[in-house]
Order: sequence, then C-alpha cells, then structure tokens
Amino acid sequence: MLIAQEKRKTNIAEYVLYMWQVEDLIRAYRFNIDLIEQNLISQYSQPPRIKNEVRDWFANMILMMYREGIQEKGHLSNLTALIAEVTDLHIRLLNSEPGYKQLFLDASGNIAEFRKKSASPATGDIEICLNALYGLLLLRLKKQTVSRETELAMASFSKLLARLSRIFLEVERGEREI
Repeated sequence: MLIAQEKRKTNIAEYVLYMWQVEDLIRAYRFNIDLIEQNLISQYSQPPRIKNEVRDWFANMILMMYREGIQEKGHLSNLTALIAEVTDLHIRLLNSEPGYKQLFLDASGNIAEFRKKSASPATGDIEICLNALYGLLLLRLKKQTVSRETELAMASFSKLLARLSRIFLEVERGEREI
C-alpha cells in the first residue's frame, strides 16, 4: 500500500508494474490474508496502525480480485482503465510532441518484436512495453540471465514509459495540457 501510493504519485508505469506484482503475490499466497500478513506485512518496519492499514489494503485487493474473477490471471479493471488512459495520452503525444515521437520510433522495432512473441498480439504499444518490462522483472527475480539485445530493448521501453509517465502526471495534476 505504501509503495503503491508513492509510485502512483511519481511514476504511473512503475505503479502499474508494482500493482501487477501485488496481484501475482496475492495469487502466490493463494488469496490467504494470513499468509500475506505473515510473509509480507510483518516484514514492514511500521507501527501497528500502519500494518493494519496495509493488511486492510491487501484484504481489499483480494476482494476486488475475487469480484472481478481474476484469481488465475488478468488484471484489475482499474489498472486496465489506467493503461487505457495512458495509451490515449501516448497517441495524443505521437501527434503533438516530436521528442516523444522520436522515443517511440526508437522503441518501435522492439515493440514489434515483442508483439510477435506476445500471447496477445492485438495488445497496444504501451501495454506491450509494460508486459515486456514485467517479464524482465520476473526474470531478474528468478536470477535468470538476460541477453544484451533484450536489455537494449527494455531500455528503449523504459525511456519511452518514463517520459510518458512524467507527462501523464503533469497532465493529471493540471500542470500541462495536450
């Protein structure tokens, strides 16, 4: 909860990736709030009040995942809607910001390659980037090696998403219009 709140305020792409990780953690702990508390929440060096808030947050996440029927796979609808918002901004930026468009062009070949490998080839460009970066995160957690080519592709996705995230938050805060 604490990390999610901070990421939501500072980097929308990191927030989405973090929330996907939370969904997978909940699945890994078989939607058992006691296991989550024992293995995750108890590790936080926070006062009991904050730990209780975190437990409530996880319990709410579990409830939402059940209600939306994503116990096996998939993502919460609020995350899907957020990705749609970010994708909409991405499209607007392609038509209005040459610097952003160049970052996209730098990443577009890699996006096409990952789209070919994707289980959902109809997925939009931004979701392809997010899925690829999440896959990289999982590989790193498993301590698996990653090719230089993949690292370079991921760097192009990271640059694109970092810029998009910054602009998204500026627009959301009313500091910028597109």
